Amino acid sequence: MVLQQDLQAILDRGVGNGDVVGAAAQIVSPDKVLAAATAGVRSVDDRAVAMTLDTVGWIASMTKAITGTAAMQLVERGALRLDMPASSVLPNLASAGVLEGFDADGQPRVRPAKTPITLHHLLTHIAGFGYPFWSEPLLRYQRATGTATMTSGELVTQQQLPPALFDPGERWMYGTSLDFVGRMVEKVSGQTLGDYFDTHICGPLGMDSTTFSISSEQQTRRASIHTRRPDGSLTVAENAPSPDPEYPSGGGGLYSTVEDYSRFLQMILGRGSRDGVQVLRPSTVAQMTINHIGDLQVEALRTTMPELSCDVDFLPGIAKGWGLTFLINGDPLPTGRPAGGLMWAGVANSYFWIDTVNQLAGTYLSQQLPFGDPRNHQIYADIETAVYGHLNSATASRRVADHR
Repeated sequence: MVLQQDLQAILDRGVGNGDVVGAAAQIVSPDKVLAAATAGVRSVDDRAVAMTLDTVGWIASMTKAITGTAAMQLVERGALRLDMPASSVLPNLASAGVLEGFDADGQPRVRPAKTPITLHHLLTHIAGFGYPFWSEPLLRYQRATGTATMTSGELVTQQQLPPALFDPGERWMYGTSLDFVGRMVEKVSGQTLGDYFDTHICGPLGMDSTTFSISSEQQTRRASIHTRRPDGSLTVAENAPSPDPEYPSGGGGLYSTVEDYSRFLQMILGRGSRDGVQVLRPSTVAQMTINHIGDLQVEALRTTMPELSCDVDFLPGIAKGWGLTFLINGDPLPTGRPAGGLMWAGVANSYFWIDTVNQLAGTYLSQQLPFGDPRNHQIYADIETAVYGHLNSATASRRVADHR
């Protein structure tokens, strides 16, 4: 229970300091909840409604790991292959060019790609696709072509796709690749992405509050997205994602809860199974959780839209790899997480990590912009540090007892 108390204290302190309006966190092993806590409220405009473990929030890019899981299920069944040209499923990818620059009139110069994009390129973010809020050339392209207001889900359905920023396999760049993977899942399975998730992942794992389209009941549990003002205070954001999008985004469209997402993490800890339900083969989980980009560098995210994201450099000075949808720390972290850990995040400042060595994982949910807000991110880092502090203390106590 000491970990429980520390987790609660960290969240209470974050709310009390004005670092976050409301937050929830849960720490799990493969078969149990080790600690869980909530603090604050769902909206600064209604302080009577407290944050709870079943609060629904936009998990944004934490969607990617679930989309990657769907793709790997189809790889297991032989319906997809990692080395297959993605254009064999999505023909419009065959015409995706590479942005070389802009002419004197400000119009983009796009050339054909040297090699086809594969599913492996897409899952590992080495296909060349970016996000405009972390890429000045892509932001300029979208403004020049009038596509700046389109969502990622809409963009990947177009015949004329936004260009890649380099040839497949040349670099790592975080971007819209998993939206294409989501479309591949839809095409091959014959289901919408939401229906596929419900049938093959979320339903079997009991993730009943994880969805692209929020029901009326889930709306009553939904937290507002907040943004930090220049004076440091927090207010409800004016532009929130649609609760019922026309195009489900495999890269960032899901809503969920800390309880639901922790079930997904337990499945990864369980080598593809949770509570007797198998979602992936153990060999597939092993494949997903190792580095797949060789010596390519996981690059920092440099913002072009400070209202949406800060500059973000996860784990500076630490060797990093990328699995099939996970960031992998190649070295031990100051928080205590050992080498080989997995993590990622969502743009509204939600985070998760998975530690297969110590068989534990954590989910942190807040609803706040900009991404990488230092005050909010520190709460997540403090949680991880506290977890390993307790783990190390318990290990030391056992060693003393054994010695006696």
